[in-house]
Amino acid sequence: MEKSQQTGLFIMIGSAFMLVIFLWAMLRKSYAAVALPVASAMAVVTALAFWIGWTLFTGEEEDGEEGEEEAVAA
Repeated sequence: MEKSQQTGLFIMIGSAFMLVIFLWAMLRKSYAAVALPVASAMAVVTALAFWIGWTLFTGEEEDGEEGEEEAVAA
């Protein structure tokens, strides 16, 4: 597994863990009026973090040779 894939995996795990902890904490208290807008914002941030992690995790390997060939062709 490449370093960028490992980073992506850690970002995905961290964002999923953050969302679970937040939802657990939100359900323990009855602050629904405050928690619902914050939960919406947190869900958007978590989804964005998960998407970035997924993109890094599933990205293809970078070859240094391909970049050199493109630079020579130009």
